[in-house]
Amino acid sequence: MFNPISDFMYRIPLSLLALAGMLTVTSCSTESDSSSATNTVTTPTNGPADGTAEHSGGHTYACPMHPEVTSTKEREKCPKCGMALEHNDQVASNGKSYEMKFVPTPLELTAGQPSILAFTPRETGNESAPVPLALVHEKKIHLIIVSKDLGQFYHEHPEYTADGDYKVKYTFPKGGEYVLFQDYTPTGSSHQLGRQPITVKGPAYTPVKFKNDDMQWEKDGYQATLSFDKDLKVGQLLGMKINITQGGRPVTDLDNYLGALGHVVVISEDTENYLHVHPNDQADKGPAIGFNTNFEKPGLYRVFLQFNHGGQIHTGDFTINVKA
Repeated sequence: MFNPISDFMYRIPLSLLALAGMLTVTSCSTESDSSSATNTVTTPTNGPADGTAEHSGGHTYACPMHPEVTSTKEREKCPKCGMALEHNDQVASNGKSYEMKFVPTPLELTAGQPSILAFTPRETGNESAPVPLALVHEKKIHLIIVSKDLGQFYHEHPEYTADGDYKVKYTFPKGGEYVLFQDYTPTGSSHQLGRQPITVKGPAYTPVKFKNDDMQWEKDGYQATLSFDKDLKVGQLLGMKINITQGGRPVTDLDNYLGALGHVVVISEDTENYLHVHPNDQADKGPAIGFNTNFEKPGLYRVFLQFNHGGQIHTGDFTINVKA
């Protein structure tokens, strides 16, 4: 049911409902209208938040992932993701909006056959302008691939090429419906999130229907337990803890993975809401990893944990139901 990933992800709660109807199909040879359309996909992404924070005598602080969250006090934390606010007297982004162009090769993806997934970040309305990306958690793009039923989760890192895009080689293990997410940050702007639903030909995976809470995970001798400090309800800051053991013994020597003890990605059942949570600062190396997060909408969510131990990346999965 669950497949481990080859790599990672990054932290951000973003609502993707506005993106659901915004996928457009363009020609592979031109951006103008064409009768020979292909499955080249251009996906507008969540742009920077509206508004700015005025600098009135003191300093302002903003969440790196949610620039709309600001404060004039030091050591405040973002109520959306729990990240510490950073000094930023010019909270506003560069005012530009971006989209992610996606082109697979071959255009018809088939299970078991190697493919190349190419992504090109573009400035909306000025598509020919280069869009340099900032290095975030040691990578410029974090690509998350999930099956539509959220039973499969993979993490890849496309690399920049001489063609001006970011490519990664990937072979889909099964056919069926998938969703691709891209985390990226254009230099001088706020974080962006691309999303593309795709169909892969070939023998399809058997969809899994998740329903009940499942806060225990076990694989390869490891066990992980997910817990929260409050009832799972929308609109409140939640303390989230994941405790990791191996063979029943606490794991106290976790290694960093992409600069942190652990990473969590949370995706809603309909794949329209995506949340990435980064761990809180802590002096020890386990067995518990602490996070802060919140949920803006009720419903069923799948929670994917990644951690590094013994030189290997392990991925655990959980299911939670958030109440209104």
